[in-house]
Amino acid sequence: MDRTVIAYVIYLLVSIALTVWVARTLSSNGRVFLADVLRGNEKLADAVNRLLVVGFYLVNLGFVALYLSDDDTIADTRGVFEALSTKVGVVLLVLGVMHLGNVYVLNRIRRRGVMEREQVPPVAPQDWVAPSAGA
Repeated sequence: MDRTVIAYVIYLLVSIALTVWVARTLSSNGRVFLADVLRGNEKLADAVNRLLVVGFYLVNLGFVALYLSDDDTIADTRGVFEALSTKVGVVLLVLGVMHLGNVYVLNRIRRRGVMEREQVPPVAPQDWVAPSAGA
């Protein structure tokens, strides 16, 4: 079998396994965070969590598929490792950036909700003014 095909198969197996592992980890641990962001609405937190996981899979597996092609043929075992390290490294960086982006957005939503809950209601009116006759 051609070394390039072997590199492709290993790349797909590693990338898909990493994507599934990260998605499951984020889903199970992120649920508590989402429940806090969504003010304890467990049903909504579960729904948003599932939607985020589906989006995560679509974006990452789409990227893995697009990044599969390579113009160079791999001539030796060293080339297999070099191609794999580059491809898997880029996939890991994309996974990390997506994770940080999600956490940033959810943290902003959470902070906004905390600020809204901590706001003091406006002061009650101190006096009453009768409307003018001309109005």
